[in-house]
Amino acid sequence: MGIVKGDQMVLNIGPQHPSTHGVLRLKVVTDGEIVSDIEPIIGYLHRCFEKHCENSTYEQVIPFTDRCDYIASMNNNFGYVVAMEKLMEIKVPDRVEYIRVIMAELNRIASHLLALGVYGLDVGAFTPFLYMFRDRERILDIFELTCGARLLYNYMWVGGLSHDLPVGFVETVYGFLDYFEPKLKEYNEILTYNKIFIERTADVGVLPPEVAISYGVSGPNLRGSGVKWDLRKDEPYSVYERFDFDIPIGEGTVGTTGDCWDRFYVRMLEITESAKILRQALKDLPQDGDVHQAIPKKIRPPKGSIYQRTESPRGDLAYYIISDGSPQPYRLKMRSPAFTALSVLNEISRGWMLSDVIAILGSLDIVLGEIDR
Repeated sequence: MGIVKGDQMVLNIGPQHPSTHGVLRLKVVTDGEIVSDIEPIIGYLHRCFEKHCENSTYEQVIPFTDRCDYIASMNNNFGYVVAMEKLMEIKVPDRVEYIRVIMAELNRIASHLLALGVYGLDVGAFTPFLYMFRDRERILDIFELTCGARLLYNYMWVGGLSHDLPVGFVETVYGFLDYFEPKLKEYNEILTYNKIFIERTADVGVLPPEVAISYGVSGPNLRGSGVKWDLRKDEPYSVYERFDFDIPIGEGTVGTTGDCWDRFYVRMLEITESAKILRQALKDLPQDGDVHQAIPKKIRPPKGSIYQRTESPRGDLAYYIISDGSPQPYRLKMRSPAFTALSVLNEISRGWMLSDVIAILGSLDIVLGEIDR
């Protein structure tokens, strides 16, 4: 008799915050429980980031970068100041570079902890979220100790930092790493290798490498598909070339390479690599150097443009800045890795059940503040 098809139905998932990693609306076309098409509808969180920047001085842009990816604000600061320093040909002291790497990798761990914990919630596991959120709070304590803020830091400035490290900082971070690294084994036991979790995520939402590349997907989502590409290694910036660390990729350990489980596990492995970078950076941290030494009295770049990419926890974060010689950017454009990740959702969700859509969306680790910039 062939396949009996029912009437197609259009469902709206969202816009609401808790289950969709930001204020996102998904217009889902289904045939029964099977998804045939998804149209992500964005813009509910739009904050005119780029236009605000073009009407602000270069110094005033930094707090706006905090508010794009508010889960990884240090990394957003990092990308912007690296671009500006390249445009202005500013050389910052080694101490500043090492502190920036330490902050960026701490924030990468904090970002991944939230992503992995919330992903557990997405597929029905509540306890891992509490554990990971607890440990993320310890990192936020370190940020608060350093610059007084827990979420939006305005810490990295063009040419330097807002504050030098407080007394006892290095010992505090070492203490955190000694406490935290053994916890990864616990995370793997309660979530990564949990039978139900594997059944919900293995072989689901497979993103082939050629599809990922054609959509411009980057970061852990691209590496989860087996593509070994990380800007810290492939286009090094700051002092990343001085550190020894690996680039984890998806290998289809429990399912198909590029599935939801692989994307999850790559982030878990990246936490270990960030801890490895942190130990090296703390060990080699230069004791001399004024973090305000290279900060210009007035930021007025020469006429020209710059495009600078950095590796945020979500992938290839880039800033395109055009200077007309004034104290304000003539044009500022941000490339959001979460935007390209969201664009591939329809491609990898078609044919799956409605219940799998949330698992697939969660595995992409999007932050709508960065998408609706």
